[in-house]
Amino acid sequence: MKIALGQINPTVGDFSGNAARIIAFSQCAQAAGAGLILFPELSVCGYPPRDLVERTTFVTRNRESAERIAAATKGIAVICGMVTPADSDTGKTVRNSAALLQDGKITFIQSKMLLPTYDVFDEMRNFAPARSQQLLPFCGNQMALTICEDAWNDKQFWERRLYPVDPVESLIQAGGNFVLNISASPFWIGKREFRRDMLASIARRHKVPVALVNQVGGNDSLVFDGSSLVLDREGNVIAQGKSFEEDLIYFDSRDLSGELHDQIPGDEASAYSALVLGTRDYIRKCGFQKAIIGLSGGIDSALTAVIAADAVGPENVIGVGMPGPYSSQGSIDDARDLARNLGIRFELLSINPAYEAYRQTLQPVFAGQKEDVTEENIQSRARGTLLMALSNKFGAIVLSTGNKSELGVGYCTLYGDMVGGLAVISDVPKTLVYRLSEYVNSRRPVIPRASIEKPPSAELRPDQKDSDSLPPYDVLDAVLEDYVEDSHSADRIATDRGIDIETVRRVIRMVDRAEYKRQQAAPGLKISPKAFGYGRRFPIAAKSEL
Repeated sequence: MKIALGQINPTVGDFSGNAARIIAFSQCAQAAGAGLILFPELSVCGYPPRDLVERTTFVTRNRESAERIAAATKGIAVICGMVTPADSDTGKTVRNSAALLQDGKITFIQSKMLLPTYDVFDEMRNFAPARSQQLLPFCGNQMALTICEDAWNDKQFWERRLYPVDPVESLIQAGGNFVLNISASPFWIGKREFRRDMLASIARRHKVPVALVNQVGGNDSLVFDGSSLVLDREGNVIAQGKSFEEDLIYFDSRDLSGELHDQIPGDEASAYSALVLGTRDYIRKCGFQKAIIGLSGGIDSALTAVIAADAVGPENVIGVGMPGPYSSQGSIDDARDLARNLGIRFELLSINPAYEAYRQTLQPVFAGQKEDVTEENIQSRARGTLLMALSNKFGAIVLSTGNKSELGVGYCTLYGDMVGGLAVISDVPKTLVYRLSEYVNSRRPVIPRASIEKPPSAELRPDQKDSDSLPPYDVLDAVLEDYVEDSHSADRIATDRGIDIETVRRVIRMVDRAEYKRQQAAPGLKISPKAFGYGRRFPIAAKSEL
């Protein structure tokens, strides 16, 4: 049988829009001769729905949408993800399920057994796990229908398993001869290759074909890359969907031939595509049309502006230069040149009058005190006030421009450069910012060379450099990777990396002290295995002992 994978971009809670997508893709697949089409995990309601599933109206509309899809797709069998009621002793009222829609009805339901509770996942909070699963007889095969995490517990692939059961193994032992997996598997750099290797391990171990359809698009901090796959019994890829865009992929379940659509290769290109897609979907799914970015003339704001222009079009991006008492003319020129190169609107608003007004107001209280970081932060907060004023007036979302290195150690100002609705590059270390900027310019030189080559500076005091306050970025990023992503100790980081132990401890202290800032930051787009945000949950009021 010809089978299709419907790699779609759903919006959480958009039942009418998601249903329309599923119906349109199904009708297209039917016209192409497919007898079955698979859609991603919770595609009817969008993933992740989080606590929306606690609303009875949400669950009811989800069921009604599935029934509407079934009625509109007679002639082709449809497997899609939906929420179903749970009669459970766990106290949870719903399950995360896959439904077979056939002949106008819901004819089979399989629920997810393994509910992840690590990193960005907290499904045990919302769903009851399936007590058991059964095979789906279809087109001459005994289909092992699984949902995302159900396929992520192969004991021959993982050194440390998270669950005592393996649903795939159980279904194969019951007679399954073809694995189907509907997923909402978020992107991080290297995830596509990792996912492929894991599925190939399942195929080779059990000598069965494996088909996975994955969600694509951005929902809040998560970006889903699509990259749907079909593998033969030896683990070879015989069908493949595009990365970071909707796609319809066909394969034959008998001779295991299929379509191989091009994917975006390389870490820089895939990371950039993820950031563009995540930014576009966050802006549009939140109801905005335009974006505002403070342009400092530096590399971080430049990269953010390029991403925004690619995401929503240069006509929908406003760049704002906000020179202060220590801004160089070169930085002003670099910001203006970037805006010109991108074709975005550019406004120049000096913060000097506001800064002086703040100083005059505070002068009686600060009498006899030396100037310090307080005055630096006032400059940053004056800029934040201007950006938010423009946001209110024009109904545009502010995109903050801080990178992961700065956010990690708190080298940023609350209510200043941290203002905004989305922190586009908050999961991009400074060293990767440079690589992404070079990648951008390899396509079309838009970021001024001076923005890339000059020493990074916040320009909040005379001759200021980031290196005055921070270790070199290659050192800082190495420590952050080991401490934030891998939870290594200071001693291990110093030994493994050959970095002075006091430097490592200093960085770790800065990371721990800055937790209160990060928990007030705008949501960021996750492109690493461990991003700041709701996938990394640490207390604010805690003592750090190195």
